[in-house]
Amino acid sequence: MTTASYYTPRGGLPPQTDLLTDRAIVTEAYTVIPRGVLSDIVTSVFPEWTDTRAWIINRPVAGGATTYYQAIVEVKPGGGAQRPEPQPEVQSFLFVTSGALTVDAAGQSQTLTEGGFAYLPAGTDWSAHNNGDVDATFVWIRKRYEAIEGHTPSVKFGNEQDIEPSAMPGTDGKWRTTRMLDPQDLAYDMHVNIVTFEPGATIPFAETHVMEHGLLMLEGKAVYHLNGDWVEVQEGDFLSLRAFCPQACYAGGPSNFRYLLYKDVNRQIML
Repeated sequence: MTTASYYTPRGGLPPQTDLLTDRAIVTEAYTVIPRGVLSDIVTSVFPEWTDTRAWIINRPVAGGATTYYQAIVEVKPGGGAQRPEPQPEVQSFLFVTSGALTVDAAGQSQTLTEGGFAYLPAGTDWSAHNNGDVDATFVWIRKRYEAIEGHTPSVKFGNEQDIEPSAMPGTDGKWRTTRMLDPQDLAYDMHVNIVTFEPGATIPFAETHVMEHGLLMLEGKAVYHLNGDWVEVQEGDFLSLRAFCPQACYAGGPSNFRYLLYKDVNRQIML
């Protein structure tokens, strides 16, 4: 198993001596939420959960990304939820960045540690609890499922560190993608990947595509080119990209640059 790093926010509140200027910005094409924004006073609590708080970093809003919800959820020891999902038509993807989260679904029970994930199809009865003695923090991605005939997803557990990443063509492995859901399986209408760049590697053109993106930086730093703007990002930052937002990046260093990537896929556009 490879060594990996997963940035995890801890909250708190900036001191009164800090400057107000930061990198947070909302535009017509993208949103930047820097890690410094994730303070105690912007957390939410959920009625289904106990001893839990969350930073909601994306929800469908007019003028923004509309296909998904994303939150960073912190569960205290003994906390959790017996029925976390209030909408049966919504699927979930959980990705643990610190501690351990025990997830029960479809007759299976798995304790997810750092890098562990669970895909939970719409309509699944599932629960999640922190049975350990330290905080458990996970990323929670939710999307209303678009069903198609003949393709039904099932519960899936795993750890990204156990998956062999795929190198992007012509990059000598310096740009690679760890795919936690099968990209060829039409049962999935979203993908969640780990993208890794070694220092100096790039996306060498402005990707411009219909898929919305949520990018949570797990490790390192980079400079992103978004809709003509240059934006610096570091571990803990979040980008929400609308459909057709032009996007490219240079990885900085000295460590690898890694992020958790959401995108909507595999469905016809309904008019």
